[in-house]
Amino acid sequence: MIPKSHPRYESLMKREKLVDALNRGILAKAGLIAHGRGETFDYLIGEKTTETALNAIKAAAALLVLAENPIISVNGNTVALAIDEIVELAKELNGKIEINLFYRTREREIAIKNEFYRKYKDDVESGKIKILGLNAKKQIPNLDSLRGKVSEDFYNADVVLVPLEDGDRTEALVKMGKKVIAIDLNPLSRTAKAATITIVDELTRCLPLLIKYVREYKKVNRDELRKIVENFDNKKNLKETLNYIIERLKNIEF
Repeated sequence: MIPKSHPRYESLMKREKLVDALNRGILAKAGLIAHGRGETFDYLIGEKTTETALNAIKAAAALLVLAENPIISVNGNTVALAIDEIVELAKELNGKIEINLFYRTREREIAIKNEFYRKYKDDVESGKIKILGLNAKKQIPNLDSLRGKVSEDFYNADVVLVPLEDGDRTEALVKMGKKVIAIDLNPLSRTAKAATITIVDELTRCLPLLIKYVREYKKVNRDELRKIVENFDNKKNLKETLNYIIERLKNIEF
């Protein structure tokens, strides 16, 4: 039992969620390593949502609201840490959530699908959310990994949100002409550099903000939303994030 008074309580609870997800077949073992790598970068940004991350969140929200057929792609880590926020965001859009795994097995796909049914059976059965990707037939061009198999809905999506994504798939999706929103704590990753909009922030910290701005922007004139997206420069935002990290490390006190 981890006491709430522990200074690393939130971080330790996330780790416990991941271990539980691993034991229940939702998470691949490599997912634990990926999470630890992300925690390292979170330390570098100070474990908070930076101004550059907030700018990316606002641009991402605008792009999602403007999208004709947005879809959210989830893997084991995303489901373990943020299933509630993913469902909440999907319900603000068109409800489409795609299961897509690098270490892909039928057992893990079913385990993740069952997790959505366990927590959101009524929403799934009513059609408020749609769980896709289990019988994926379409193939993303120029992508040989198992992540290249996607549903018809995903293949035809114009905007995709890909939390905790792989760089090769992000690159392939952009080449297909899709707008890709990535959530990645590593501003140097291929995913971060290839995405249309990269949110350099911790998943469970940025999703509530993304949901907030999606709700807000649904009431905003579409021309104004287009301006928000057009004025966002992902490369510039990533450079500003790196400069923020550099300056923070220069001035850190021990």
